[in-house]
Amino acid sequence: MEHSEDQHNEPKSFFQSNTAKMVMVGFLTLVLLIPLFFVQDLIKERSQRKSEMVDEVTQLWGKDILFYGPILRVPYTTFETYNVTNPKTNVTTIQRKATTEYAYFFPNALQNTSKVKKNESLKRGIFNHVVFTADLTFKGEFSTLNLAKLGLTEEQMQWDKAAIMVKTTNLKSIKSELKIQLNARKFNFEPQNSEKNEYSVLATNAFNYKEINPTGKLAFDFRITYNGSNSLKFIPIGKTTTVSVTSDWESPSFEGSFAANDTTKTVNQQGFHADWKILDINRTFLQQYTKELPELDDYLFGVKLIQTVDEYQQNERASKYGFLMIGLTFLIFFLIQSISKINIHIFQYSMIGLALIMFYTLLISITEHSSFSFAYAIAGSSVVGLITLYSVSILKNKKFPLFIGIALAILYTFIYVIIQMEDYALLVGSIGLFAILAGVMYCSRKIDWHTS
Repeated sequence: MEHSEDQHNEPKSFFQSNTAKMVMVGFLTLVLLIPLFFVQDLIKERSQRKSEMVDEVTQLWGKDILFYGPILRVPYTTFETYNVTNPKTNVTTIQRKATTEYAYFFPNALQNTSKVKKNESLKRGIFNHVVFTADLTFKGEFSTLNLAKLGLTEEQMQWDKAAIMVKTTNLKSIKSELKIQLNARKFNFEPQNSEKNEYSVLATNAFNYKEINPTGKLAFDFRITYNGSNSLKFIPIGKTTTVSVTSDWESPSFEGSFAANDTTKTVNQQGFHADWKILDINRTFLQQYTKELPELDDYLFGVKLIQTVDEYQQNERASKYGFLMIGLTFLIFFLIQSISKINIHIFQYSMIGLALIMFYTLLISITEHSSFSFAYAIAGSSVVGLITLYSVSILKNKKFPLFIGIALAILYTFIYVIIQMEDYALLVGSIGLFAILAGVMYCSRKIDWHTS
């Protein structure tokens, strides 16, 4: 009898204690980070493949649209005088050399109305990329030209060789005829020699400025249709520049040196509308230049048409919570083991951990053929169901596996809510983790760790 009591009171070895089990479970959690890192690399690789597809599509369809114009270009003549001495007669004569330069004038008023329509996705294999078509209408006028500010005279100007020019990107993505109406006459735009920067140049044939502009005001009106992607931006070269953009794109980002008018700006699920009004006193460049045009990219403004979080970004964000999911799931099993005195082998912990890792491979593979929400629901329910059924065989009852299934479902739902949020993700995540910590502290308050 005494021998039996001695056996019953025989102290457990260290490897049977809760401390040793905690160390092993903790070590296993760290080991499972290795396949989790492989999963994250897989997500990055798939995201890179999509980026390559996007580059291919935008090369064919059209890239960012940048617009700089219209600009009135008028050639003028400058004269250089120099002395020439005849060596035989020693007579000095004054000669004059004529050189043609160009004067550039920005419009007094520039009005743009842009309608941007989201196009159907262009598909390359399993990857889709959303692009757009933009209809741009420009109206305005050039007022009386101030030659004195450029130090020029009427006699220098070659009025019969004037032209209207614009600088823009993506000539190959323009899908409309390029015609401009100047007062009562129409002219065609033609491509010019490319410059060294990202802009291409379009210009009309030469016309007689004085002939078509007897009143001193040259009104213009033209329209361009683009295929584009990513963004639409302008340079406010008008003394008064007004831009109005309307689109069915639901997730715009307004960028550049000038903010859209808050009183008229609207963004909703049906699309957005934004207006800009920029005066010459709002920027620091002039309305006329000689010899060459200035680089004004610092004054670009407009809208970037973005997808707030694409499926690969969502998958990457979900995988970053992998360590949290593994750690919390192991903690639940460990607390159940400590409370119920049911022994769970380290191999069984390993199977549960691998099931949790499989969630992310299921998620990325299903997402590529459907939506992220649908993939998350399928992958999450599959893993929760698998671990719950496996827990029945481990714990030999239904009460604890049911609790585990509900807890995992709550955890996956909590992670999904955080992923979908942008502005409040950190706040909600912090509050949720605090609630989880409080629950763990409550459940473990009666466990006697000193005798374990």
